[in-house]
Amino acid sequence: MNERPKEQTLAEQAPANHECRLCGYVYEPSKGDGKGNIAPGTLFEALPSDWRCPVCGARPAQFTNIGATNAPSGFQENLNYGFGVNNLTPGQKNLLIFGGLGLFFLFFLSLYGLN
Repeated sequence: MNERPKEQTLAEQAPANHECRLCGYVYEPSKGDGKGNIAPGTLFEALPSDWRCPVCGARPAQFTNIGATNAPSGFQENLNYGFGVNNLTPGQKNLLIFGGLGLFFLFFLSLYGLN
């Protein structure tokens, strides 16, 4: 059988951040590591073998892939459908949802002042 390779979402295509399991430091490829002289844009997989966590000194094996930050969570061809919410990052979607719930709650409470 001829199977097509699985298409990746935009979040999967973006460079992934890695978090130290010991201290919580997050290595972001877009920022690099100024303390360790790692240039911005260096992927975690391309770090030198002697690189250590700048906070606690842990080896790269102690890091966990936590995915990309601020990348839309859908496929490129689906981003233009709907009302534009497909282009939002997960953080923006959370703000929209919980902000809307907060406004609804405030409006609901304001109904008590109509007497």
